[in-house]
Amino acid sequence: MSNVVLDMDELRTTVADVLDVDESELTDEADFVNEVGVDSLMAMEVMVVLERKYGVTLGEEELKQVTCLKKAHDLLADKLGLA
Repeated sequence: MSNVVLDMDELRTTVADVLDVDESELTDEADFVNEVGVDSLMAMEVMVVLERKYGVTLGEEELKQVTCLKKAHDLLADKLGLA
């Protein structure tokens, strides 16, 4: 598992693609709901893509904590043992 690299720019690109938004809108701290307009269905879609891409399982409580790209990155880093 240690061969997995969690690159913030790659994560930004992946999330922007799923949400169909410009990468420039996805700053590290941009609030997914209030600033990017993510609804619960879009959030679930992002998490499914991230789970598949990084081979992790994300619980419902963990998903609620992911309010911006930085928090998504931190959660994935923790799950992958990179934190």
